[in-house]
Amino acid sequence: MKKLFLPALILLCSCSTTNDKTAEGALARVNKEYLNASDLQNIVPAGTSSKDSIIIVKNFINNWVYDKLILQKAKKNLLKKDIHFEKQLEEYQNSLIIYKYESKLISQTLDTVVTDKEIGAYYKENIGNFQLKDNIVKVYYARFDDKLPELPKIRKFFNSNEPEHRDSLENYIEKFSDLYYHDDETWILFNDVLKYVPINTYNHEAFLQNNRKMEVNEGGVVYFICFSDFMIKDGESPLGFEKENIRQIIINKRKLQIISKMRQEVYQAALTGNGFEIY
Repeated sequence: MKKLFLPALILLCSCSTTNDKTAEGALARVNKEYLNASDLQNIVPAGTSSKDSIIIVKNFINNWVYDKLILQKAKKNLLKKDIHFEKQLEEYQNSLIIYKYESKLISQTLDTVVTDKEIGAYYKENIGNFQLKDNIVKVYYARFDDKLPELPKIRKFFNSNEPEHRDSLENYIEKFSDLYYHDDETWILFNDVLKYVPINTYNHEAFLQNNRKMEVNEGGVVYFICFSDFMIKDGESPLGFEKENIRQIIINKRKLQIISKMRQEVYQAALTGNGFEIY
């Protein structure tokens, strides 16, 4: 393959040539097949730098050469019956057309609003399907510099059970903490907490059963962690943790209902109009 000079590459995205596969103005050749500049239209996103454009174009050309070489090699080494794909291609095209139509129908008619009442009803009817695979917790935590002058006040508010002290703690967290999570009304995975908080334990279940509030010092920072609730894996998964999952299940069921209804309507219309026969 000819080596392309960088100035030519930069101009590729703006050049316009014929679509004929000829040697004139070709960018690459594999035996009798040519890659023209017109084949590269729109491969470089608008606003891409010249340096990145060159890389994208070079990669496209190299991939084109590799693909053509391998395709020609494959055609020489396979029997005709091995590359007879007309039926498969027709079936694939038909599947794509049906999928496109179904997707458009769904986008036009799908109701994506799922109420809490619907979610709760589905949860109750299928509660046996919702089992915890991992430990989950309700938690809040915050990290502070261990040299912070306000640290004694923060520790006092953290260890207090007074509601107004929790408000004060929130204010200190917002002002001085560089890493925190304080939505302790929402269930989250305990393993997700461990990604951000240095809790060292081999027995997660025993740890959760024996710890509510804790303070961890590590690397010049101090972590304040409070578990307001927890549930151990293999138990029944709470509704709050499954809410989004159930919402998606209900929406997917609606999608299937739309497709099923459409299929039945098409079938009945054809049956009434003598549009098909089964022999």
